[in-house]
Amino acid sequence: MARILITSAIPYINGIKHLGNLVGSQLPADLFARYMRARGHEVMFICATDEHGTPAELAAAKAGKPVDEFCAEMHAVQKDIADGFRLSFDHFGRSSSPRNHRLTQHFAGALAENGFIEEVSEKQVFSIADNRFLPDRYIEGTCPNCGYDKARGDQCENCTKQLDPTDLINPRSAISGSTELEVRETKHLYLKQRSLRADLEAWIDSKTDWPVLTTSIAKKWLNDGDGLQDRGITRDLHWGVPVKKGDQPWPGMEGKVFYVWFDAPIEYIAATAEWADAHGKADADWERWWRTDKGAEDVRYVQFMGKDNVPFHTLSFPATIMGSREPWKLVDYIKSFNYLNYDGGQFSTSQGRGVFMDQALSILPADYWRWWLLSHAPENSDSEFTWENFQTSVNKDLADVLGNLVSRVTKFCRSKFGETVPAGGEFGPREAALIAELQGRLDAYSACMEAMEVRKAAIELRGIWVAGNEYLQAAAPWTVVKTDPEQAAAMIRLALNLIRVYAVISQPFIPDAAASMMAGMGTEDWSWPEDIASALQVLPVGHAFSVPEVLFRKITDEERAEWQQRFSGVRA
Repeated sequence: MARILITSAIPYINGIKHLGNLVGSQLPADLFARYMRARGHEVMFICATDEHGTPAELAAAKAGKPVDEFCAEMHAVQKDIADGFRLSFDHFGRSSSPRNHRLTQHFAGALAENGFIEEVSEKQVFSIADNRFLPDRYIEGTCPNCGYDKARGDQCENCTKQLDPTDLINPRSAISGSTELEVRETKHLYLKQRSLRADLEAWIDSKTDWPVLTTSIAKKWLNDGDGLQDRGITRDLHWGVPVKKGDQPWPGMEGKVFYVWFDAPIEYIAATAEWADAHGKADADWERWWRTDKGAEDVRYVQFMGKDNVPFHTLSFPATIMGSREPWKLVDYIKSFNYLNYDGGQFSTSQGRGVFMDQALSILPADYWRWWLLSHAPENSDSEFTWENFQTSVNKDLADVLGNLVSRVTKFCRSKFGETVPAGGEFGPREAALIAELQGRLDAYSACMEAMEVRKAAIELRGIWVAGNEYLQAAAPWTVVKTDPEQAAAMIRLALNLIRVYAVISQPFIPDAAASMMAGMGTEDWSWPEDIASALQVLPVGHAFSVPEVLFRKITDEERAEWQQRFSGVRA
C-alpha cells in the first residue's frame, strides 16, 4: 500500500467557478484520488479556498459585506458545489485559517533567517481615483512581449510572461479603469528566488517524468529573458496574513500583509493541519504527510493544476520550501492542463460566459458533466466544449452503451429467471474470449490511470463497456433462452457480475451511477477486479439483485438548443 498526497490548485474565493476551472484541477485530481483509494492505497486529498488579496476585498465590497463574512459565505457555497460534483476531498480548507496565518509567518521567518528575504524600497503604482496602491494584477495594459491588450501587471495570461506593472504599455486601473496613476515609494519584502535558482533547476531537471507542458513552462520562467526574478511577497492591503517574522513583529512592515501568491500554496500544508484539527487528531497525523523527518519520506505527492498555475508550483512554492531549509515534502509530480474553451470562444468568469458549476448541476446530475469533462480533458492541447459534442457523448457513451446494458440485463433476468442470479450452464469459448479481452483492457485502463492519462483512461473504460455490449449482442441470451435456458442463465450470470465490475472500475469517473449499479446488484463488495475471471463469479447463484433506476437519460435536441441559447450570454 502506497501513501499518496494529492492537491488541486485552490480556487479563488471571489465567485463560482466555470467548468474550465473544474476540469483543469479539482476534477482530475478527484479521479486520481478515487482510483488510488479503490486500489487500496492511503490517500490524503486536499483543497481549499484562496481567500486573500484585492479580488476578495472588491468582491466583498460589491456584495456590501465585510470581507471576512463574504469569504465565509463563499467558502460554504464552493464547498457545497464541490460536494455536488462529488469531489472527494479529505478536507476543503480556507487560506484565511489561523493555521495558514501561523505557517505563512513561520515560513517567512525561516526564509529571513536563511538570508532569502530582502527588504526593498520600491516604487509602486498608486491610483489616485481609487485612493490605493494597486496590486500588480489590478493594473491592466498591453503586454510588451506579445501585444495582448488585457495583460495584468504580474503576468500576461496570453504568453505567460512574468511582468512588472511598469512594463505595461498604456496602464490603467482594473478597478476603475482610470489612467490617473502615479508611482509612489513603499517598502516590501522580496523572496530572493534568484539565489535558489541552481537548486530549483537541478530539482526540475531531476523530474524526467513530468508532462512536457509542466516542464516547458517551468524552464521558460527559469531561463527566458533575464531568467528567474526575485519576487515581492508583501502588499499594502488590509485583508491577508499580517506580516510577521515567525511569531515576532517585523519592524517596518506594520500594516502590511503577505502577498496572496505566497500564502496560498502554503495552505496545502495548513489545510492538512486543519483536517487533523477537524478530526481531533494530533499534529503528528498531518506532519506524517508533509515532514520528511516525521514520516513523509515515503509519501508520493501529486499536484493538479491549469497551466497558468505552473510557475508558482514549479518555482515559487518550491523556493519557499527549499529556502526554509526545513524537511518539508516537495512535490513529486505535477499534472498540468491546457484550457477548456467554450462553444467557439473562451469561458470567462469576468464576462460570465459559459457554464458555471452551479448552473451545470441545476440542469443535469454530476456524472453527466464528470464523464464529458474527463473524457475531453485538455491534456495535450486546449479542448472545446460544444453542446452538440456534450449531447452526443452523454447519449452514446452513458445512455446507449453503459445504461442500456444495465437495463437490458437486469430487466431480462427478472422476466425470465426472477430477481436472483440464475443457476445453470457453463462458460464456453465466447465467454473465455470476453474474459481475455476484458483482462487486457482493464490492465490498459489501470496503466492509464496510474500514469494520469485522463483521456486515454476514459477511452479504455468506454472500451470495457463496449466489450460487454458486443458480447451480449453476439451471445443473444434473449434468443438462446428459448432453446437452451441453462446456457442463457450462464450468460446472464456473467452479465450481472459484469455490472458489479463496471461499478467498481467506473466509480472514479461516475460515482453516483457506480453506487446505483452496486446497490442494484445488492452488494457492497468494491474490491478491485484484479483477475477478471474471478471477478465475474463474485455474485453467487441465488444472490438477490434489483433493477436499478435508469442510469442515464438522453439529452433531447430541444434541451440542447435551449441550453446553448441560455448559456451564450452574460451571467447576471
